Amino acid sequence: MGMDIRIHSRQIGRLLLEWNYDWVNMIRINQIKIDTDIKDTLPALRKAIAGKLKTDAEFEFRIVKHSIDARSKPRLYHVYSVDVDIKDEVNVLRRSRCRQADIADEKEYIWPKGKTGAYRPLVIGMGPAGLFCGYMLANAGCRPILCDRGLPVEQRTGSVAHFWDTGILDTESNVQFGEGGAGTFSDGKLNTLVNDRYGRNKKVLEIFADHGAPDDILYESKPHIGTDVLADVISSMRDDMISKGAEFRYRHKLTDIILKGKDTVTAIFDNGEEIVTDSLVLAIGHSARDTFGMLYDLGIPMSSKAYAVGLRVLHPQDMIDMARYGDPHAAHILGPAAYKLTHRSASLRGVYSFCMCPGGYVVNASSESGHTAVNGMSLRSRDSGIANSGIIVSVDERDYPGTGPLSGISFQRELEKRAYDMGGGCIPVQSYISYKQGHPMGDIRIKPDGFKGAVKETDIRGLLPEQIKTSFLEGMEAFDRIIPGFAGEEAVLAGIESRTSSPVRIHRGDRGTSECGCIYPCGEGAGYAGGITSAAMDGIYIAEEIWKKNLI
Repeated sequence: MGMDIRIHSRQIGRLLLEWNYDWVNMIRINQIKIDTDIKDTLPALRKAIAGKLKTDAEFEFRIVKHSIDARSKPRLYHVYSVDVDIKDEVNVLRRSRCRQADIADEKEYIWPKGKTGAYRPLVIGMGPAGLFCGYMLANAGCRPILCDRGLPVEQRTGSVAHFWDTGILDTESNVQFGEGGAGTFSDGKLNTLVNDRYGRNKKVLEIFADHGAPDDILYESKPHIGTDVLADVISSMRDDMISKGAEFRYRHKLTDIILKGKDTVTAIFDNGEEIVTDSLVLAIGHSARDTFGMLYDLGIPMSSKAYAVGLRVLHPQDMIDMARYGDPHAAHILGPAAYKLTHRSASLRGVYSFCMCPGGYVVNASSESGHTAVNGMSLRSRDSGIANSGIIVSVDERDYPGTGPLSGISFQRELEKRAYDMGGGCIPVQSYISYKQGHPMGDIRIKPDGFKGAVKETDIRGLLPEQIKTSFLEGMEAFDRIIPGFAGEEAVLAGIESRTSSPVRIHRGDRGTSECGCIYPCGEGAGYAGGITSAAMDGIYIAEEIWKKNLI
């Protein structure tokens, strides 16, 4: 095998980005394969491009997508898409007759026409939706005010570490609440399945890269920042926004809203401050249960929605590497392997992997006293030696206690209370074999190093409702046929994975507003996104609508 391609590919990306060509009428070539045994990837890629185009003319190129093809393992390939800048590109393309090539047609992001309004926009929540909404408004000169119930990301990191070390929870600044949102203490994955017709996805990645994220997120098929790097990116974005007139207010929890027709609202905070605005952005995140309750009491239209719950499953990373790459040494070159698994259970429930973290940790992600929830997290290096992901099962109104918009939250809280009681406030864990067959405890092979927060080995077979447990077990056995050992002796379970997405959708119309006119539900908490990138994209969309409305 060759050199460490992770380092090499970043160097390639920086070099190509620094060239900064005016990419007009480029040729896009897809599916260029380079054997991972080849040390010098850049010259090999240039030679492959020339071969595809059947030309010896001078050209420049940039990488727009990179992935790994492991279908013929242990033979592995880098797969690239590139944009090529060459003279007379139309005739070159026609003469080459290359089926993988065409004139590039990439959607560039365009900020719409608009103007500043009479009031400063007020953004509630500083997760990716709120931050990117505020970022775009700040760049447009709107001087937004951003408020969050938690702390700045630097201080928030300390309060989270204190919780993991001591079990003492700050209910307002934790893995779920505070600057950066829940994604700050996750894997920092930036891939999304959203159909991006407007170039917002690319814009999100560019903003991240402008503020210190690795350049390879601009072209990797599964871009990843890492928790440790993401915190610095967020603080850089904040400093940039402040320089353009934005204000950041921490320990500011929204407690009430006074509606004044459809033109303005007054937001009231727990410290007594009142702010009047004509653009109130509710980027509150998927865990703001008290805020959802307040909005429901005010009559803001909302409904419950489907989501998924399950258990986080841990395996030795080298087991996953071998299954995915077919070569025990490949991970040293390609990085720890990831997986994405799906299954349809006999009861027609979806079972699938969620937030897979190669070389990561299972973290106590609780935000409410007396309740335990878990999530996965990876640093940029992904070097813990432990792979984990949520194996989750779809749930909907048939599973919730009672009815109404907040019934999905009630279901979450029931499960998290069970998990807390089982673990005595620690993360409850059990080996998969013990969970499946009821064997005695004491057979866990994953060390506590794979966790952030105290753990307790206990019987968690009663944690999931029976129908969901049955689907979970069925999915695990199906996944074992894809990755040998997935449902084996080394698999460890931790619970509960309950914060997969928002259990609530706050209704909004075509212009991004609720029926209340100047209230803008936004991001994952409002039910319009799932993950860092899609939430950030939704934040950009809401910023556009606020900016455009002042022309009407």
